[in-house]
Order: sequence, then C-alpha cells, then structure tokens
Amino acid sequence: MDVFDKCTINMGPLGQYADQTEGYFMFPKLEGDISNKMIFRGKERLVWSLNNYLGLANHPEVRKADADAAARFGMAYPMGARMMSGQSNYHEQLEQELAAFVGREAAYLLNYGYQGMVSVINSMVDRKDVIVYDSEAHACIIDGMRLHFGKRFVYPHNNIENLEIQLRRAKKMTDETGGGILVITEGVYGMSGDLGKLKEIVALKEKYPFRLLVDDAHGFGTMGPTGAGTDEYFGVQKDVDLYFGTFAKSMAGIGGFIAGEKKVIKYLMYNMRSQIFAKSLPMPMVLGALKRLDMIRTQPEHRIKLWNIVNALQSGLKEAGLDIGNTESPVTPVMLNGTVGEATQITYDLRENYNIFCSIVSYPVVPKGIILLRLIPTAVHTLEDVNYTIKAFKEVKEKLDNKIYSEQMAEI
Repeated sequence: MDVFDKCTINMGPLGQYADQTEGYFMFPKLEGDISNKMIFRGKERLVWSLNNYLGLANHPEVRKADADAAARFGMAYPMGARMMSGQSNYHEQLEQELAAFVGREAAYLLNYGYQGMVSVINSMVDRKDVIVYDSEAHACIIDGMRLHFGKRFVYPHNNIENLEIQLRRAKKMTDETGGGILVITEGVYGMSGDLGKLKEIVALKEKYPFRLLVDDAHGFGTMGPTGAGTDEYFGVQKDVDLYFGTFAKSMAGIGGFIAGEKKVIKYLMYNMRSQIFAKSLPMPMVLGALKRLDMIRTQPEHRIKLWNIVNALQSGLKEAGLDIGNTESPVTPVMLNGTVGEATQITYDLRENYNIFCSIVSYPVVPKGIILLRLIPTAVHTLEDVNYTIKAFKEVKEKLDNKIYSEQMAEI
C-alpha cells in the first residue's frame, strides 16, 4: 500500500466533507480590515469569530508600531535560532516585561503558541514522570503528551474529586519510579468558556507533590484585575508553577511565552527543541508585542469595553432563553439541539440572511445532537451589534424548534 493512498481513501473526520464545505463552512475567507464587520463573499457581515479580544489587531497605535519595526528591521532580523545567532536586547526586554506582568521571575518567548506548548511538555517530563490532565485539554496539550514516554492519567473536565483519584494513582507510580507529577489544565476553555478550577487544583498541593502548568491562551489579557490572567483572577499566581500565554488572542499577533521560576525557564531555554532548532521570532513581532503589552498594562479601557460587550451579550442571550453553558469568560457558546444537517442550514441562514459570521461546531467536534455556535466578543463590537445578534439568534432557535431547518434539508 502506498502511504499516500489514505489521502483519497480516508480523508479523516473533517476532510471527508471537503468537497462540500471548502470555501464556505471550512477555510472561509474574510476580507477587509480586521474589525467587527468584514467582507465574506463580497458582502459585509457582522463577525463574531476573531480572537481579537481587546480590539488591538487594527488599532492605529499597533499598526504604526508594526510598520515602524518592519521598516527599521525588515522581517528577517534577527537571523538564526536564539541560541546561535538570533538573540537580541528586545527579545530579552519582552521576556522581562512579560514575566513582571504575570508575576513570575522569568519568561521565555515561543515562536508559536501551539508549537510552544508541545515543546514545553516534551521538555519538562521524561519516562519516569506522570502527567495528569483535564479531559477537555486543547489539541496542543494532547499533542505534547503524545511525545511523552511515561504514563498519563486523564480526569473528567473540572472534576476535582476524580483529579484527586488520578493524583493518588500518579503518586503511587512516581513513588516507585522516582519521577514527578505534572498537572495540566487550562485557565479558560476555548470552546465552552468555563474556567479551570485553579483554586481547587492548587489546594490539592497540600496533599500531593505535583507541579501545575496552566495554558491561559484565552485568559491572558482578558482575565483578572489587570488582565494578567486567570490565575490572577483567582488569586493563585504563586501556586501556578508554569504559566503559558499566547500572543494570538488578546495581543492579536503571533507567538507566545512560558513563565515561571528562573531555574525552570533557564532549563527550558536550553532544552526546548522547538526553539533551539527554529528561527528566532522576527523583530517586528517582538517590538509589536512590546507595544501590545504596554497597551494592555496602561490602557485598561480596552478590557473594560470588552467586558461591557461580554456582559451585555451573555445576559441578553440568557434572557432570550438561549443556553450559554457555564461560561465565565468572554468566550460565549450558544448550545442548540440539532443534527449536522441542521447546523449547515443554520450557518447558511446566519450568513446569508442575517449577515452574521460566527463559528459553528457540530459532530464530531461536539457530541451528536449538539450544535455549538461560538461567539467571541471584542472591544470593537458595539451594543448595536449585541442587540442585533441576540434578536437573530432568538429567531434561529425558534426556526430550529419549529423544524424549519429540517424541512429545508428534506427539500434539498
């Protein structure tokens, strides 16, 4: 058998629908300036699918900083990996400022958030160690654990009682191997919007010897009194051993960072293969991230505006009888009961008749019979956007309940 045969025989759970979905439901193209309204297929749509929480993606100050840095350095500088020839004062400055912002001794830049998390996990554990993780961990965490030669135990999402059971199993095993335990959770879960139970998890440190790694991709910049993250929100910064953040969400950029004790960050600098063997983050992205971080620190109005929109949207959806789950973050899921076919009809209706573009998820990403509409509020949305969307979603739910979408499917 040719290894390429799978490319036509079995395209995978999503790829099997490529011919019918590509360009509309999957790999759609949004055009125009990044904002609350963009162009999709030649028509303006109200967009709720961009992780531009603080509205910095198209902010004039950010665009100027990016442009000035590109004009000064180009996109190639510095050349080479950090360890060899890609180090700069600006990279170190960004690391120092990030560490101070999230209340850690040190931080290390990562070229990409996804790749960075994979490499952090790979670097921190060996075959004697045990990983304990939440069942709804992001794909980058799952892929990082695939590189782990030791044991890993999963606990049902946010189930602290079961987490303790897994910790007991892990301790028994590491007592024999001489290894350690790494617990991995997320600060904000990107699909459901609920928060990792950081307070309850760190309380278990009194009974079990483990280190805690928190992936706070959606919490960095949005959660906590200063936007320093979900651990700041819960007041447990000193108990979270490794804090991971990305520039792809609130910072509206590329890259990420890992922060913790100096000795641990130093170890990662010399052992993270994804950074040792990859080109340094280009200077425009570094200087652009410095500007974005400064705005997060000194311009809280962006975060305040975001939360005004979040609160209006989430309270309005609940008042309209829509199920938004247990979200405590800007991530706003709307859960409906329906089939994959009905999900496609809803998507088409929202985009073509209501001019609303949002992420719509159905089986196999979520359980059969569930349709999840995920809204990402931002600081550039308006209350008018919120009110219009609530009205539209209420009408869509009524159509779904009245079998309008299933009847449309029958006509196709």
